Amino acid sequence: MGTLYIDRKDLEVRLDGEALAFYSKEGREGIVPINPLKRVVMVGNITIETSVLSKLARVDISVVFLSGKSLRFCGMLHGRLHNNGLLRVRQYEKSLSSFGVETAIDIVKRKIEGQRDFLCYVRDNRPDLRLEITRAICTLQGIIMEIGKENIDIDTLRGFEGAASSAYFSAYTAMFPDSLDFNNRNRRPPQDPVNAMLSLCYTMLHFEMVREIEVIGLDPVIGFYHQFDYGRESLACDLVEPYRPMVDRFVWETFRERTFTVRDFSQDDEKPGCYLKKESRKRFYPLYEEWAQKARPAWVEEARGIARRIMDGQDIIY
Repeated sequence: MGTLYIDRKDLEVRLDGEALAFYSKEGREGIVPINPLKRVVMVGNITIETSVLSKLARVDISVVFLSGKSLRFCGMLHGRLHNNGLLRVRQYEKSLSSFGVETAIDIVKRKIEGQRDFLCYVRDNRPDLRLEITRAICTLQGIIMEIGKENIDIDTLRGFEGAASSAYFSAYTAMFPDSLDFNNRNRRPPQDPVNAMLSLCYTMLHFEMVREIEVIGLDPVIGFYHQFDYGRESLACDLVEPYRPMVDRFVWETFRERTFTVRDFSQDDEKPGCYLKKESRKRFYPLYEEWAQKARPAWVEEARGIARRIMDGQDIIY
């Protein structure tokens, strides 16, 4: 077990030796050993003893706090992180140099290549959408070739990414049944089940990457492609871009296999937007975890790889 998800209202978490013990009004309900954990995700109104947080911090287990229904990120707890101040100094220097543009080009190019490859896979499974998907693939391939040319600046790169996103989502939306009412990418709040699932998975991925960035010693708010924005983890935004097509495929497969349907979501109930129901989240967490366990080594290497590039290939002390 790498991740523990706690999503139950009015649950109390206590420390019991080398395990977490869970209590409700009916009394003790079970324990989970701490040793196998690397991260804990807490959702909603949960009571937790400070001794639990202290223990998790001491053994380098990250704790992510999410709000209840909308699963909005509220904060993250780490233990002692890193001692590598030089890495951050180099990161700040590189963010103001040509390194930033070169890194941004690599990030966007890999993302669009991932979108193209995913659409190629879908085209083989959806002959009814072959023409529409092929059109999008051709557009993406043309943009990839343009990005590969010399003297691309950030503004031009953003224009290419926007054009690629438009072409990609024109095909992606067509892959879902009309009953899901998925016509475009929207968020804050998401308006349909597909956008709700995309936003949830993107959020989970984003803060997985924040964790890897902070553990290695980088500053998550200093990015290279995404501009500085107060309170935004711009470097995490950068590093998740190449993995968005992986999320898109995961979401598509959950709906294609009818793991989730419209009935699993609440629409404009209590608050605007569309969100996964609490009972359905119980099925979502193990599915996400199974998928994420296979992908996490690449996410870890993504953070380590950018650190090595920032240090010009020098070894990084983790």
